[in-house]
Amino acid sequence: MDAAAAMLDLAKRAKRASRLMAGADPAVKARALHLLADLLAAEPAGVYEANARDLEKAAAAGLDAPRLDRLRLTPAIMAAMAKACREVADMPDPVGGIDALKKRENGLLVGRMRIPLGVVCMIYESRPNVTIDAAILCLKAGNAVILKGGSEALASNMALAGVMQKALAEAGLPGDAACLVETSDRAAVAALCKLDEYIDVMIPRGGEGLIRAVSEQATMPVLKHYKGVCHAYLDAEADEDQALAVVVNAKAQRPGVCNALECLLVHADRAASFLPRAAEALGRAGVSFRACPRSLPLLGQGAVAAAPGDFGHEFHDLILAVKVVDSMDEALDHIAAYGSNHTEVILTTNHDRAMAFLRLADASMVGVNCSTRFNDGGELGLGAEIGISTSKLHAYGPMGVTELTGAKFVVLGQGQVRG
Repeated sequence: MDAAAAMLDLAKRAKRASRLMAGADPAVKARALHLLADLLAAEPAGVYEANARDLEKAAAAGLDAPRLDRLRLTPAIMAAMAKACREVADMPDPVGGIDALKKRENGLLVGRMRIPLGVVCMIYESRPNVTIDAAILCLKAGNAVILKGGSEALASNMALAGVMQKALAEAGLPGDAACLVETSDRAAVAALCKLDEYIDVMIPRGGEGLIRAVSEQATMPVLKHYKGVCHAYLDAEADEDQALAVVVNAKAQRPGVCNALECLLVHADRAASFLPRAAEALGRAGVSFRACPRSLPLLGQGAVAAAPGDFGHEFHDLILAVKVVDSMDEALDHIAAYGSNHTEVILTTNHDRAMAFLRLADASMVGVNCSTRFNDGGELGLGAEIGISTSKLHAYGPMGVTELTGAKFVVLGQGQVRG
């Protein structure tokens, strides 16, 4: 069977399973996730054996040490996956909930019911634990999920998918609710992108190249997250001590993640007082600077003149772009030109400007006097997330269980007819 035919068969099976998942009892879905947690906590030998094969193959192919480390499954990682299963299992189930039921003049009750999206196809270049983390959120929301991981983790992902299907079967749910693409053939992704009759939404998670390729080929909606170019704007009326702590945390705590600070915008009235302090504090953390002409002399030896591509760049490193601006409007213009709709923050004690920034900055999370690092499903109260969407339809920001559902109108009547 060629890749196109295999993907068509897989998608058809997932579609059938999605109809069963849509009507699944919340207690049964929760039981399946608890069973999965138990199986993972038992650390099945087959998973470790499969992971060892992936590691051996990846090392022979010359994969570097950091990526080998991300590929490796350890008892701690298996325990974390089991913990995530239990946490998601115990979350409130959104499916079937009715929001804002209102009575119309004719006596009809009109509301909106949360429903599963249907079949979610998740394409990812990441650690094997994403196979579990993505699947459990989709299953909790009553969806079927098709999982396409990276070729370097294929054996590990197949083993984890087998554990998932065992838990689903024991709970009485269809095994095809969690389907794994068991090929590294790149034609499989292209084929999946054309199956809009069976797949309701694509979620690519990985490098910008992968996301753009899926977005260009897909005939169904794509929930995407291109880049995390996050800004903080230090206003003329800011508490500098508070702002300094926020900026250091946003840039230096985990510089390689998508919600790390990439560009600091500083009002001209505060540049001379704030930037030398920021240079000292961030410098101690190993941060260097790509500076505009006005900020360069204020940032010390750790700064070099910014190149044109430094603004709007996601460094994934201890590097920070810095620009002095003359107003909040100029800061917002810079964000509109170079931001990626991920996270924007204002540091200010001026309430009116804070509220204006919240309205005008276009991002999936906009904050006042807080670190960009809070744009995360766990930190925002979602419990867990499948990713951060920088698309405005259908979700904007971290996507938890509720964001993996849609809504349909429901109408409750007593024989009303339209005149």
